[in-house]
Amino acid sequence: MLFRDFEIQKYANLNWGYVATFNLLIAIILMGIRDLAYIYRLRVLLENKILWRNSLQVILLWEFASALTPSVVGGSAVAVYIVSKEVNSLGKSTAIVMLTALLDELFYIVMVPILYLFITSQKLFIISDFSIFNLGMMSTKSIFLIGYIFILFLTSLIAFAIFVKPEAFKRVIIGLFSTKLLIRWQKKAIKVGEDVVITSSEIKGKSKGFWIKAIGATFISWTARFLVVNFLIMAFVGGGDQLLIYSRQLIMWVILLISPTPGGSGIAEYILPKFLGQWMGNFGNEIALVWRLISYYSYLIFGAIVLPLWLKRNFKKYSKS
Repeated sequence: MLFRDFEIQKYANLNWGYVATFNLLIAIILMGIRDLAYIYRLRVLLENKILWRNSLQVILLWEFASALTPSVVGGSAVAVYIVSKEVNSLGKSTAIVMLTALLDELFYIVMVPILYLFITSQKLFIISDFSIFNLGMMSTKSIFLIGYIFILFLTSLIAFAIFVKPEAFKRVIIGLFSTKLLIRWQKKAIKVGEDVVITSSEIKGKSKGFWIKAIGATFISWTARFLVVNFLIMAFVGGGDQLLIYSRQLIMWVILLISPTPGGSGIAEYILPKFLGQWMGNFGNEIALVWRLISYYSYLIFGAIVLPLWLKRNFKKYSKS
C-alpha cells in the first residue's frame, strides 16, 4: 500500500501541460534531425549518388544492425554490406563506413575539451564506481580518461594512416602482426591495412566544401542525439543545468561504448539515472524508458519494417542486372 500511495502521489505531482508536451515533441523531433543529418552526410560522402529514400533505408538498417549488436562491436560489418549493395563497390562502402567512424570520433574528441572550459571536473564526474571487464571497480573519471585517451590515440593513428601514409601503415601493421605473439590476428590486420589504403584512395582530392558538409552534418547529428535527454528532463521535471546534463552524457557515452549488450540494452537504462538522477526527481525510470523508446527501440521497429523492403528492392535490382 505504501508503494502504491507513493506512485499515486508521484504522478499526482507530475505537472504535465502544454510546455511538457512541447518538450516531449522537441525530443522526438531531435531524433528525426539526428537521422536527417546522418542521411545527408551519407549522400555527401557518396557525392549524391544515392537517392534520399535509399539513404533513409540505409541509415535505418545501419541503426537496426547497431541495435542488435553489442556496442563494443557495433554494426560496421553490416553497414559495409548494406552500403556496398547501394554503390556496387565493396571498396567504396568500406571507405564510407570507416570515414563515418572517424567523423563520429572527431566530434567526441573536439567537444570534450570545449566542455571542459565551462565545467569543472568536480561537477562533470559522478561519485560512483563501475566494474569494467575483469579490471575491478573503477571511478567514472578513470574510465573516461582511459576511454578518451584510447579514442584519441586510435583516431589519430587511423587519420594519419588514411591522410598521410596509407601504404606505410599497411606494411607496418602487417609486419607487426607477423610476429609469433600476434600472428593469430594477422588476417584481420591485413584487412585493416587494406581498408585504410582503399579509404585513402577514395577520399583523395575531396574539396573543402565536401569536408565542411560532412563534419557539419556529424556535429548536428550528435548534438541532436544528446539534447534528446535534456528535453525529456524538461518535459518530466523542468529546469536543471542544461549544459551539465549535456556534458554528463558525453562521459556516460564512454561506458556505453564498451557495453557487451546489444545496443547497450539494460546498461543504458541503468546508468542514465546514475549520471543525471539529480535532475530527474522521482521520474528517473520513466525518463530512461522514454529515452530508450525514442533512441533505441524505435530503430528495432523501423528496421524490421525497412529490411524486407530493402531486400526486395535489391533483389529486383540484381535480378534485372
